[in-house]
Amino acid sequence: MEKKQYERPHIIKLEAGMPGKFGMRSESLPVTHIDGVSVKELTTNFGSPLFVLSERTIRSVYRKALKSFSTRYPKVQFAWSYKTNYLTAVCKIYHQEGSWAEVVSGFEYDKAIANGVDPARIIFNGPGKSADDLRKAANGGSLIHIDHLDELYTLTDLAGELPRKPLVAIRVNMDTGIYPMWDRFGFNYENGQAWDAINKIMMAGKLELVGLHTHIGTFILSAGAYGVAAGKLADLALGIRQKFGHDIRYIDMGGGFASKNTLKGSYLPGSDTNPTFDDYAEAITSALVNSGFRPDNLPLLILETGRALIDEAGYIISTVIANKRLSSGRRATIIDAGVNLLFTSFWYQHPITPAQGFSQYREDNTLYGPLCMNIDCIRESANLPLLNKGDRIVIHYTGAYNLTQWMQFITLRPNVVLIDEDSKPHVVRENEMLSTINGPEKTPPHLA
Repeated sequence: MEKKQYERPHIIKLEAGMPGKFGMRSESLPVTHIDGVSVKELTTNFGSPLFVLSERTIRSVYRKALKSFSTRYPKVQFAWSYKTNYLTAVCKIYHQEGSWAEVVSGFEYDKAIANGVDPARIIFNGPGKSADDLRKAANGGSLIHIDHLDELYTLTDLAGELPRKPLVAIRVNMDTGIYPMWDRFGFNYENGQAWDAINKIMMAGKLELVGLHTHIGTFILSAGAYGVAAGKLADLALGIRQKFGHDIRYIDMGGGFASKNTLKGSYLPGSDTNPTFDDYAEAITSALVNSGFRPDNLPLLILETGRALIDEAGYIISTVIANKRLSSGRRATIIDAGVNLLFTSFWYQHPITPAQGFSQYREDNTLYGPLCMNIDCIRESANLPLLNKGDRIVIHYTGAYNLTQWMQFITLRPNVVLIDEDSKPHVVRENEMLSTINGPEKTPPHLA
């Protein structure tokens, strides 16, 4: 019979805290496998910490989102948000599923082209497009979303030297009841900026206005706000039809849908309370079908959601380095994954589960990463069983933004593994080495 592991008794001060949905504590089972692959096997073969992505989950969530919208509206197109996760393997999965590309920089535009995306199926957003970016996108027939008047004037000036009219939309910001309102990007609906931009485009005749776009914010917990936004874009489109006899081809509702993550400060878990794809779809499509569009002339509905599609498919496997007691008596656990890898730990209370069996004793833990920085805190408080040095944990819902905003601060970036639909792991980005860091550096001769 295997000898049970000894756990040293310790008297601690009771810190009850606030009860959760199910009382004072919650139970969880260990997560020993991801898509049928052992966590222990993954770390043995690919190291720790380790990013893991589930192809099965990526495809399943995408199809669920598409179904939510396409059953309510006849013309729907998703465009994968490259800034959310631009690993080539991830982008190609979404493109295989039929998604276009939505990019916000020349780098991302070039990456989408390299991934085989038809330029006509690339949406170019963002406030920082250069003249070269605009020229390249216009020549390719991509959809350019104009963010400000300076960009409008630059593109109008370039149009005279281009072989075809640039295809454009304007980004519109508006009051949807969500505060603070995102009015940094685009042209305001309420004060007439949007109509000013539309009039300039239509009167000049050098650009072809094909769409209207909005992105009302990020991690929006009110589906109704999207209904307000869709109604205002529909009003603009119908006004353009009435004034200029010109039909808008598409309405792009952007992204910002909440994933299953739980925002810091939330009382209940996001997986139980955040809106679903059905909620967002009902609000948006109802606003469009109840507007004045003729049934035979409905605009294409484009969606650029990223986080809600990919978050659930991402995991970080991490290993316990040490345990200690803070001066308050609270247990602190140090793991080998820090905030340089898990940027979203500043926003979310990521679910954390042990990857091996554990005892029934639990207490509140503070989880720190390995960085020599006081801000390196993955969870300020997580009710966990006792974790010992060498134990593994799985951090859930990490697919969005971490693999585009991570950095090699103090520690190098680790392997990223994609588990395919046949439960076979593939390295889709190799771990960094010292040569990765030193490679681009140049040393002046007097320091060589």
